[in-house]
Amino acid sequence: MTPIEYIGPVPTKKRKKPVLGGWVIMLLAAGFVSYFAWPAFADLVKSSNDLPTDSKVEMAISDLSTTGKYGDRLAAAALDRTRLGVIYDGSVYNNIGYPNGDISSDRGTSTDMVVRAYRQLGVDLQVLIHEDMKENFHKYPQLWNQRQPDTNIDHRRVQNQQRFFERHGVSLATTRSTADYSYGDVVVWSLPDGRPHIGIVVPGPGSHAQEVWVAHNNGNGTEWSNDLLTYTISGHYRYQGE
Repeated sequence: MTPIEYIGPVPTKKRKKPVLGGWVIMLLAAGFVSYFAWPAFADLVKSSNDLPTDSKVEMAISDLSTTGKYGDRLAAAALDRTRLGVIYDGSVYNNIGYPNGDISSDRGTSTDMVVRAYRQLGVDLQVLIHEDMKENFHKYPQLWNQRQPDTNIDHRRVQNQQRFFERHGVSLATTRSTADYSYGDVVVWSLPDGRPHIGIVVPGPGSHAQEVWVAHNNGNGTEWSNDLLTYTISGHYRYQGE
């Protein structure tokens, strides 16, 4: 007999349905992803919640103001500077008034932040450094070919501020242990390019409130950052006025 040719769809085996059902498998997959992804997500949320903001500045200032300590008051004044929108500008020599002379309030360097923070506590470093240099000019760094003090610029130089704090404040150890630093301490760093830099120790934001961060202006305007140990520390001082 001649075989009859089959014409029609190719026979296929009947697929078995998953025992658990598709929705159960999807639920298990979602749980697996959540288990491993949640810690990273939680860390991201926590990190974003701890970013410096004006509201956190206000909270930190409020906490610092309750202690009555000079260092805490100075730290609060330094933090206050971080929300004022200052553009870094260290290129121009300015003729300014005396006493309480200042360049435009929307511009400045690291030294201007320190001067302005102390002025909020009634301490004018422009006057104090000038008066000390008049009597002890040879004890200050001789780096700018000056023959006498200059009220326009002397207090705005890191090296002069550092020498003043050495002479009239308390010089402390320059360790890499954050436990050795207190709010309101003045820190001087040597940046990677050799330039000196200065800032004030403050508490951190949010869950970092018990840590030591710094308020400083390193080219991005006055900012609140976790940079105490980022650079080489060359000076550590505690100065609470005359």
